[in-house]
Amino acid sequence: MTSTAKNFDPAVVWALLEDVKDPEIPVLSIVDLGIARDVNENEDGLLEIVISPTYSGCPAMYMLEEQIKETLKNHGYPDPIVTTQLSPAWTTDWMTEAGKQKLEAYGIAPPEKTTSNKSVLFGGQKKISCPRCKSDNSEQISEFGSTACKALYRCLDCREPFDYFKCI
Repeated sequence: MTSTAKNFDPAVVWALLEDVKDPEIPVLSIVDLGIARDVNENEDGLLEIVISPTYSGCPAMYMLEEQIKETLKNHGYPDPIVTTQLSPAWTTDWMTEAGKQKLEAYGIAPPEKTTSNKSVLFGGQKKISCPRCKSDNSEQISEFGSTACKALYRCLDCREPFDYFKCI
């Protein structure tokens, strides 16, 4: 199998990309996160995967590029090209519903549907549901959790701390 468009099935490539996991949240693939944006044939006839980082300077992007290339090479695509696209900027709206469910099952509260938090204008905090006991009775401990894309919360009912994947 070569990497030309006439010999590759985009659905097969997308399925292969499901095997490329986020190094910080290994239950999520780059497809779940919406990092993988496009699969196509570039002007040289090579398989090209377009990705967008979750945020500028994300330390995992180089590792993900290498994992994408290795996965595709191992499945018969000899010279895959990985292109990073910064615009439009990645948003949590690109995450799949399945990815959000996997995130919650892993113990990280998934991003809410909205990307704005108007309550902070009035001194309030978001009430995020605890991924363990499902209570909305929570408080933010820190704007930053285990990574820059997460905030640290604590459930006031079960008293457990948890990360919240922030809306971006």
